[in-house]
Amino acid sequence: MKEKVNIVWFKRDLRIHDNAPLHEAARVGLPIIPLYVVEPDYWRQPFASRRHWNFIHDCLIELLTDCTNLGQPLIVRVGNIVETLNTFNTSHSIKGVYAHEESGNGWTYCRDRKVIEWCKNQSVPLYEYPSNGVVRHLASRDDWSKIRSSRMARPLIVKPQRLVPVTSISLGDIPSKDDPIFGSFVYGITQKGGRRAAIRTLKTFFDERSKNYIYHLSAPGKSEKYCSRLSPHLTWGTLSVREVYQSSKNHRKYFTDEDSKTWKRNLAAFGSRLSWRCHFVQKIEDQPSIEFRCMHPAFEDIRKNEHNEKYYQAWKKGLTGYPFIDACMRNLIYEGWITFRMRAMLMSFASYHLWLDWRKTGHHLAQLFTDYEPGIHYSQLQMQSGVTGINTLRIYNPIKQSQEHDKTGGFIKRWLPELRNVSSAWVHEPSKMNLPMQRKTQCVIGTNYPEPIVNQIQAAKSARAKIEASREIQGYKEKAKNIHKKLGSRKRPHKKKKRASTVTSQLLLNLR
Repeated sequence: MKEKVNIVWFKRDLRIHDNAPLHEAARVGLPIIPLYVVEPDYWRQPFASRRHWNFIHDCLIELLTDCTNLGQPLIVRVGNIVETLNTFNTSHSIKGVYAHEESGNGWTYCRDRKVIEWCKNQSVPLYEYPSNGVVRHLASRDDWSKIRSSRMARPLIVKPQRLVPVTSISLGDIPSKDDPIFGSFVYGITQKGGRRAAIRTLKTFFDERSKNYIYHLSAPGKSEKYCSRLSPHLTWGTLSVREVYQSSKNHRKYFTDEDSKTWKRNLAAFGSRLSWRCHFVQKIEDQPSIEFRCMHPAFEDIRKNEHNEKYYQAWKKGLTGYPFIDACMRNLIYEGWITFRMRAMLMSFASYHLWLDWRKTGHHLAQLFTDYEPGIHYSQLQMQSGVTGINTLRIYNPIKQSQEHDKTGGFIKRWLPELRNVSSAWVHEPSKMNLPMQRKTQCVIGTNYPEPIVNQIQAAKSARAKIEASREIQGYKEKAKNIHKKLGSRKRPHKKKKRASTVTSQLLLNLR
């Protein structure tokens, strides 16, 4: 007689804490197969990269240890999830599959639909549990905030005391970080993954770094230290949003002295970004097509047949002739992370000044971001490209951003060594130096560093005109209203402190 088992399918929830599928499966008392499937077809998609796997690999090594300590090691398979389930169903009697609902991209959506169909055909119950603050089958966006707040307030789910082991099963191997399945070599570093690294990062943020969170949130350099750096841990699930939300809320209670006001204000701002994170993931849950199609159909073909490969290659390599743009891109290429403001600027420059389609540039950025989160990623790509129909058109001036966020040019020189001898007076626009000055600083434009790829003022003006022309199409406003009704925020703007509110609206769109 085949052994009866339950399968817990890990996806973007690589932890044993606050994990409803694991907890509920363990409660049943049957032997458990804690399963992670490496799906080669996923890793062939244009958004996937070895950098993601480097982080996931760290997570799986620790998850293997954690599951082993509970009595049943993690089981790893390489292949198709449906074929994997079929194999297990041949050797064992599967009584249930337990998993979190995943609000991912189109590939994972189709994959999950196939699993649902398989379970139905095999009469195997599939138990799916909500993930973080995302609400499946949401009746109205008006209800979302209340439901999300209720979920965040619920007690954390304790880890199981024990997993009943399966008597006869091979564990399988976690593929190495350099396995060819995961694509080409990644230049640079990857933030350390795993539950223990997540807890350390959480602790140092709350105990030390969060005090200056708001003040260093935008500029590159200091943001690497003072931003939370929790985003990849939330993306791949070594922490749940609820864990972080409750930790932040509880931490604020400890402060009582006068100096604590600043700390509390920073942690409150961080808490609001946690909420906005869920808000954006909810968008792709409600409308998965935003990965592929503009939210507002008026913009669907606005950049069609206008791709400039020369522009695209210059942008992705950090060779546009705009030092701050190039420094941010090279920083991102090497570290796999950069603060939200700079992400928005890179995307804005590509979409407006270079008039590149967000779907093309978005794949490149997805591969670079260690914290690639589809729900946030595609919404942000569309927002910074002006194609949502519900967001204010914002075209970043790369020179102004450079002067505001890197006054002395220290960040630029760190990532663009060809500009190391250029003074702060010229580092933001080295092409304006005369030829003798260029030779003196060993930064001859066109030789050591490229000329500006476009005239940023003219390019921005042209892009704005094209976007505004599309807004004049008949029926535009009615469609925009429908988009807002389905996907827009219900958060009411504050009447006081307008400046702070404006800054917040620009920055809280992702958790970094």
